[in-house]
Amino acid sequence: MSVPVVAALLDSRGAHLALRRTLPATPPAVHTCRSFAGLRRAYTTRLLDAVIVGARALRAMDLPLLRREYPAIPVLAYGAFRPDDGAALLSLTERTGLAGILVQGVDDAMAGDLVRRHSLSAARARALSEAPRLLRLREPLQVAAWRRLVISAGPGLTTDAVAEGLGVSREHLSRQFAAGGAPNLKRVIDLLRMVSAAQLLANPGYDLKNVATLLGFGTVSHLNAMSRRVAGIPASDLSALTPMAVVAAFRRAGMRSRG
Repeated sequence: MSVPVVAALLDSRGAHLALRRTLPATPPAVHTCRSFAGLRRAYTTRLLDAVIVGARALRAMDLPLLRREYPAIPVLAYGAFRPDDGAALLSLTERTGLAGILVQGVDDAMAGDLVRRHSLSAARARALSEAPRLLRLREPLQVAAWRRLVISAGPGLTTDAVAEGLGVSREHLSRQFAAGGAPNLKRVIDLLRMVSAAQLLANPGYDLKNVATLLGFGTVSHLNAMSRRVAGIPASDLSALTPMAVVAAFRRAGMRSRG
């Protein structure tokens, strides 16, 4: 199953190990990059939840250009920064929107948690904080499933995987999730894939073909068909929508219908 990843181009094995050790057990996983070219390639071949780079990479790479192409993908710095690096890092943060700075040897024990807080999935969860109420997800199992779905939205996410993570049967989860007028679980999985598509399409560096590939659609036509079914609009229009606007379009399109 394809899962969101954190692309990491770090200066030392110790930093990589600290990141892997402290990320939560649920996605994202760590995708190690060996060069800036490899990091650039990861943007178009992996579903990125965040990018984290070391001090050497930060000095060598054209971060302003990368941020202009992919402004919605958070980038953090993690390295053995010195006190006299502070002014340069502050300037870079102001110019590029660097999401966070982690100091190796100081922040190692919480590196993964800090990355997760600044990730694209965390931004999605914050943006969709009111969505459970609008989707009539009130019961504890519905809310727990929703939280897992929001974090892991992407290709390969199935009812079976969510049920296994929650320790219940597929049949029980499907039945309970759709109770009380809520949409069925498959519909919500589809909805969150379109929210992810909207987030990705907000980046000038991605086109419809990139997004279709990253989200596991065989073709752009398949992505378009899903967008029309879920939100009543072509996929090209998703880039103008916030996550909650996608939810609103889903409600207008008839959130319980598969037609």
